Parts: sequence; C-alpha cells; structure tokens
Amino acid sequence: MPVPPQPTRAELAILRVLWQLGPSTVRQVHESLRDTQDNDTGYTTVLKLLQNMTEKGLVQRDETERTHVYEAALSQKRTQRDLLRDLMDRAFGGSASSVVAQALSMKRTSAEELAEIRKLLDEHERRGK
Repeated sequence: MPVPPQPTRAELAILRVLWQLGPSTVRQVHESLRDTQDNDTGYTTVLKLLQNMTEKGLVQRDETERTHVYEAALSQKRTQRDLLRDLMDRAFGGSASSVVAQALSMKRTSAEELAEIRKLLDEHERRGK
C-alpha cells in the first residue's frame, strides 16, 4: 500500500476526531470539531475535506448506507510516526536527540512524563535499537 500524503492541519484535526470516535458521519465529525475548536468550521467544509481526504487515501468511506461513514485509513500511531520521521529528517537532520532536546525545552515536563521517557529509553536500549 503506498504511503498517503501527509495531512494538512485541518485534515489532521479531522483524523484526530476519527481516531477518537471511530467510524463517523460528516455530521458527527462536524459536531466534534465544533465542540473542540474555537472557530466553527462549516458542515460543507468538513464534507469537502473528507471527500478530498478520501481521494488522497487518508480516510476510507463506507457508502453502503445512505449516510456515508468515514474512518481513518491509517492508525494514529502510524500517522504520528510518519509525520515525526519527516519532521526529524527535514528540520533536525535526522537527529533523534535534537528532536527530544527541543521537545523537552518547549515547556515544563512533569515528573511523571520524565519517568515515562526514562522507561521508554530503557526499553529502547534493552531492545538494542
């Protein structure tokens, strides 16, 4: 399966809704976006974005019912990994340590988050990657 193009900011907002809700109608996506964002993206805008995302391979559309249902074509984890890999290559020269250092410098990191990061590093080191 070819890798779909990277989602735009608006498309990523829709994907987050689909990952959270699962397969959803345009109305459900529109209402969720309206409830979680400051601006009210119009229903027809959401519909057009979903149609474009279907053409790009970012979402799949079930047309068996009168009301079409959309779902993300790729998992949240896979999409995040692809986006981060691209950002890491383009902005950080492929350096994972530079990405982590920049991420940690952006805002205060809680003790719980730091403990989770240490745990992930230990697991990564044990796997030999």
